[in-house]
Amino acid sequence: MTPEDFAALLTPEGRALLDSLRDHDPAEELAVATRLRREHPAALVSAALGQARLRQRAVAKFGAEDAFRMYFTPGGGEMATRAPVASYRAARLAELGVRSVADLCCGIGGDALALARRGIRVLAVDRDPLTVAVARANAEALGLAELVEVVEADVTEVDTSGHDAVFLDPARRSGRGRTFDPESYSPPLSWAVETARTAEYAAVKIAPGIPHEAVPPEAEAEWISDQGDVKEAVLWFGTAPGTVRATLLPGPRTLHTIDPLPDPVAGPVGRYLYEPDGAVIRAHLVAEVAEQLGGRLIDPTIAYVTADELRATPYATAYEITDVLPFGLKKLKALLRERGVGILTVKKRGSAIEPEELRRKVKPQGPHSATVFLTRVAGAPSMLIGAPVSAP
Repeated sequence: MTPEDFAALLTPEGRALLDSLRDHDPAEELAVATRLRREHPAALVSAALGQARLRQRAVAKFGAEDAFRMYFTPGGGEMATRAPVASYRAARLAELGVRSVADLCCGIGGDALALARRGIRVLAVDRDPLTVAVARANAEALGLAELVEVVEADVTEVDTSGHDAVFLDPARRSGRGRTFDPESYSPPLSWAVETARTAEYAAVKIAPGIPHEAVPPEAEAEWISDQGDVKEAVLWFGTAPGTVRATLLPGPRTLHTIDPLPDPVAGPVGRYLYEPDGAVIRAHLVAEVAEQLGGRLIDPTIAYVTADELRATPYATAYEITDVLPFGLKKLKALLRERGVGILTVKKRGSAIEPEELRRKVKPQGPHSATVFLTRVAGAPSMLIGAPVSAP
């Protein structure tokens, strides 16, 4: 999609056409395109159909109310911050008293919109003309244009001194896919950190897999999950230097420390197994959860906590374990058949076998359900059978 194609979508004809495609079935796209081209220019129909697809995909990230009013680029929707995460971060900045933010590498504007909804004035900057046009259109579509100024520029040349805070979201994708080296971000993480140091408050969005040793000593490092899925990590400047934080959404529920506990000891599998949230694992706070639960690890290298008593925690999912077996597909298949297990949830940590491969081989059948953990116990490949349980 070119900027000219996108501009056509913003005309009355384009908006009406796009609105008419809200509930269209992508499987019938060829027939729909043929019909619409009798009444509209072919380029406009193509742009509208592409945008309709992007809006449908964006519902999971932005919610239907916003997604069907917003505009997206193919890559922009994928890279944009999920709305609950952006809203949480905007709330943190608002609580710090921030009233204006320079949003560098703003993309389609997901974070800028969340900030504006908190009453924060935003300078949103990106160097791609189409992305800038989309971000500007999104601010207008959601009634936030008075608070969001979108500028096409190289972020390394933008003066941020007039703003209370800086938010930086370096691109972590290239033509070859995801970039895991922080210095291969665009712009590099080192530049983002130096820019963050110039502001009273700053937040730098990074990949959750960043090594802890790459976190600057004056930064607070926060890992965020949404509904159990780890979405991102953030380096905060001007808040709590040296703090490590795991935040779970919705909530938010936050576990944090400035002095992490040593790794917990390992011991035999108890009656209950706890699977820590991914943000807790990424933040290296499993020991803190184990202490809350009075638990231990099942293996020194595996982030599963086990305990003999059931305790409530928002930071891990509990399972009652019925069987602890050495790994063996024949044993597992026989056990599942004996118990009539047809709904099998497969979880793995420290095992090479893939869940779908295991399901194909054991062929679960029956009315009952179970969860199998493929893991290591005291260094030995093992299978733990159980079911989710809630603490009273």
